[in-house]
Amino acid sequence: MNPDLEIARAAKLRPIADIAARLNIPADALEPYGRHKAKIGFDYINSVRDRKDGALVLVTGISPTPAGEGKTTTTVGLGDALNRIGKRATICLREPSLGPSFGMKGGAAGGGYAQVVPMDQINLHFTGDFHAVTSANNLLAAMIDNHVYWSNSLGIDPRRISWRRCLDMNDRALRSIVGSLGGVANGFPREDGFDITVASEVMAVFCLAKDMADLQARLGKMIVAQRRDGTNVTASDIKADGAMSVLLRDALAPNLVQTLEGSPAMVHGGPFANIAHGCNSVMATQLALKLSDVVVTEAGFGADLGAEKFVDIKCRSAGLTPSCAVIVATVRALKMHGGMARNALGPENVEAVKRGIANLARHVENLGKFGLPVVVAVNHFTSDTEAEFAAINDGMAALGVEAISCTHWAHGSAGAEALAHAVMNHIESGKAAYKPLYGLELKLADKIRTIAKEIYRAADIAVPDAVARRLKAFEDAGFGNVPVCIAKTQFSFTSDPTVMGAPTGHILPVREVRLSAGAGFVVAICGDIMTMPGLPRVPAAEAIHLREDGEIEGLF
Repeated sequence: MNPDLEIARAAKLRPIADIAARLNIPADALEPYGRHKAKIGFDYINSVRDRKDGALVLVTGISPTPAGEGKTTTTVGLGDALNRIGKRATICLREPSLGPSFGMKGGAAGGGYAQVVPMDQINLHFTGDFHAVTSANNLLAAMIDNHVYWSNSLGIDPRRISWRRCLDMNDRALRSIVGSLGGVANGFPREDGFDITVASEVMAVFCLAKDMADLQARLGKMIVAQRRDGTNVTASDIKADGAMSVLLRDALAPNLVQTLEGSPAMVHGGPFANIAHGCNSVMATQLALKLSDVVVTEAGFGADLGAEKFVDIKCRSAGLTPSCAVIVATVRALKMHGGMARNALGPENVEAVKRGIANLARHVENLGKFGLPVVVAVNHFTSDTEAEFAAINDGMAALGVEAISCTHWAHGSAGAEALAHAVMNHIESGKAAYKPLYGLELKLADKIRTIAKEIYRAADIAVPDAVARRLKAFEDAGFGNVPVCIAKTQFSFTSDPTVMGAPTGHILPVREVRLSAGAGFVVAICGDIMTMPGLPRVPAAEAIHLREDGEIEGLF
């Protein structure tokens, strides 16, 4: 059996009201979903809005490798460790998508003795939030086609309907489809397609909304189609924003769960970081800040994607001010960035580690451009050697950054206590000088170029004429003053997932751009990136099953 699963099943979970009490949340503010998870009511959320915020800590990582880094595990371990040293800490995470849970990645609730629980429920349907997002997205799609079918009084050009349906599952067969076949009664046949739910603009809106009013306003601004004259049609024009808000009302309340050590964790929302902006909900983060001394949150994939979007999109939109960043690395992953094959990572290889440090150093330098002090958390594996860690320590010392070996997977909060003290030292120093990477006054193409040059270290971007015209059209329509959200591979600073380490001088191709007017950003799709992933040759779903006693196997 998987040791993570054994540990999770052996845990004695506390009643969710006891976890809420650690944050002084009264029991009558909870909407329980069983004994071990609950949503926090809006009346209570509104009652604490004027409180002072605690400190916000971002956990991010190096460029991901098949060797694994353990970013969520480190986020949980750090939150537990902060509580261990006497701080009131809350962990804020994204909800896992069913797509990767049944596809390649597997579940996403931490591991070892640094997990959020109940693991199986969090990784599956949880409190139904993703189903609500899926339903709201597809209600809008249905209302668009219905409007065209009955009267089309808005003058929608059926060839220019841009709103796609969604499904929280990896299904490549649905990327491009033709709908409304079967005759006049079924509407007008047209090309359509599905995105995975976590790539839907509804998910982005859901995670950036500050309250119900902001949610409905953002939903209404979403552009769904164009008329023949090129003018935009929005969800509010279709009169879908109200019904969509109704479907999302209960889901918008943050979810409260716990770690194995009983630390409070708010697991809410879940846009992908390689496709969307990769952060948990503003609602959960803002609430946690009102209730805690320190909030530990993570952003998806490496710092070039998740951290950049956390700073330039989420923090800017919500008015958040992070105090510190933690970059997670492993000796094994650095060896891969140093050119070693996955099947050769076990034996000591200090030279490969030294070569791989270039990737870690790049991320450290990049976070400095956001004004954030950094701590490196080296997620310890039993095969790591003292000489390999010493190489990392020396490499980071040359940058003025502390590297700490962490054993939270094996030892829980005790294994991340040194990391917690290092983080608190940065918070209490007050040295953070948070700033976005670029100003909103820049042209959209220049914002993309700034990210490419400053974060990816590209020589330039390649923008085809058709894409340049779309960017200008966005600006002419009044959407130039928004951030950009880069959709690209998570495995490399380039658009080529096979290029590891810290490459420079490459060209970032901007293949397509999409306006997410409700979310408040422009998506730039760079390289071969899909908004509906496919399953791998051997999907994780093949190993997932129910035992005779009803327990789930294979989800980790």
